Amino acid sequence: QVLLVESGGGSVQAGGALRLSCAASGYTASGNCMAWFRQAPGKEREGVAALFPQRMRTYYADSVKGRFTISQDNAKNTVYLQMNSLKPEDTAMYYCAADRFCGGSWYIGSNYDYWGQGTQVTVSS
Repeated sequence: QVLLVESGGGSVQAGGALRLSCAASGYTASGNCMAWFRQAPGKEREGVAALFPQRMRTYYADSVKGRFTISQDNAKNTVYLQMNSLKPEDTAMYYCAADRFCGGSWYIGSNYDYWGQGTQVTVSS
């Protein structure tokens, strides 16, 4: 059974930082395509960042470039999202996702096979 478990969310003031973690079990995150998505109330889910080792690429949404960093700890089978200079518009539920085949566009949620339960990030002004 594949499980992705996110943690690290919370409430911070604008300008603050958080690091989200996604621990994978039953699935080897290392070398596979992993991503972070978010969904704010009343809005569609959007891709935030992704690691595609097969393409040797990392991807970021324009809205988070220069502020967020996706990384991976192979020994811990964990993917991270370091979020700096947080803004109120970053407030959302953040989800970790895994794509077994890495064949599609990184920002399309339907390309991903496994999802975590989400962790809430709230940024106050």
